Amino acid sequence: MNYKEAISWLNSFQRFGIKLGLERIKYICKKLGNPQDKYQIIHVGGSNGKGSVCQFLKSILCINGYRVGVYTSPHLQSLSERFVVDGKKISEREIVSLVEKIKPIVDEMNDTPTFFEAITAMAFQYFCDRKVEYAIIEVGLGGRFDATNIVNPLVSVITNVSLEHQDRLGKKIEDIAFEKAGIIKKKVAVVTAASGKALEVIKKKLIENNNSAIFVNKNFYEKISGGIDWQKYLINGVLKDYNLRIQMPGTFQGENLAVAIATVEALQRNGVFITDESIVKGAECTKHIGRMEIFGFNPVLLLDGAHNIAAISALKDSIKKDFVFRKLILVIGILSDKNIDEMLEIITSVADLVIVTKSSNERACNPVVLKDKVLKAGFKKEIIAKEKLNDAIAYAKSVAKKDDLILITGSLFTVGDARYILT
Repeated sequence: MNYKEAISWLNSFQRFGIKLGLERIKYICKKLGNPQDKYQIIHVGGSNGKGSVCQFLKSILCINGYRVGVYTSPHLQSLSERFVVDGKKISEREIVSLVEKIKPIVDEMNDTPTFFEAITAMAFQYFCDRKVEYAIIEVGLGGRFDATNIVNPLVSVITNVSLEHQDRLGKKIEDIAFEKAGIIKKKVAVVTAASGKALEVIKKKLIENNNSAIFVNKNFYEKISGGIDWQKYLINGVLKDYNLRIQMPGTFQGENLAVAIATVEALQRNGVFITDESIVKGAECTKHIGRMEIFGFNPVLLLDGAHNIAAISALKDSIKKDFVFRKLILVIGILSDKNIDEMLEIITSVADLVIVTKSSNERACNPVVLKDKVLKAGFKKEIIAKEKLNDAIAYAKSVAKKDDLILITGSLFTVGDARYILT
């Protein structure tokens, strides 16, 4: 089997969509010898900020000298982004080897696994093969029935809870919180920045499972200073305080950083040796592609994969607080199954020109439909519709002045395609 054949085989499972449940992933992993039990795990769920928290933790643990695997989703440009060990993506040859390992198991299954289940099993096996000491595993969807939820972690993280995937996780915030809280295991330390009704649901689960927990709120972090591509925070940890500089813009990164440091402290309280120097250096060197990613200057070109109401609201807040510009040129493409009307109403309120477009994803909303929705959102300035993302980006760059800000957002798929075009 070659790489193209391996990817084709994996993509063949895309047609099965999302099938929540743990039976299939348990079966595959049992046949593999339960590789997910061969190393320590930090399990990261929540609505927003999961990826940033995973990257902060990876950097801190790697600088401390540990061998660290990171499994995240979705990928922006290539499948290899999902499987990372010590900061290096998996090779094509290793992907082929993993597919050859799980294919005989999958071929004998009556209940065919989903794409996510197949690659999750591959990730567990890959980290075992690479002999990682710690694996940071990001939840795919929800938590309770997510394929990653067969792990036995040292710490479970629920970043926050907002309205998302309501067709699968429930209409109310309490329903979604219940699904997110499904990753909580008995007597396993928990870190969360959830609030309100979501936190009430999580606390109930904590009582049932006799968990220790760190509740992160706005008192845990304070922004001291910052520029267009850096910020400095005071983090009021449980064990001590930290002055940390990070390279990622965005006011919401304060909460993500605080959650990551709280998770580090939970690990330390669990006997994991992590130095202050590793925390400081790890925080500063952390990067996260496609999330508040500055891709150029004069004009500033900013990519952010905000794809739900909470994320787009946080993005708007950061644009207003952290950036100075003459005009904001918004290039936006959103998937059809998202809260499009609300997202557009929020983000277009800070735009001077809106260019609606679409990603290559089959669920992408038609730009003509998006344009109509922008008008209905009350946007009174210029709106341009471009069927192709590369045309949308080219137009934005052609009309932008050096002191403008070009923002590409609305979906991780839009951002992923944009990165491909721009590189």
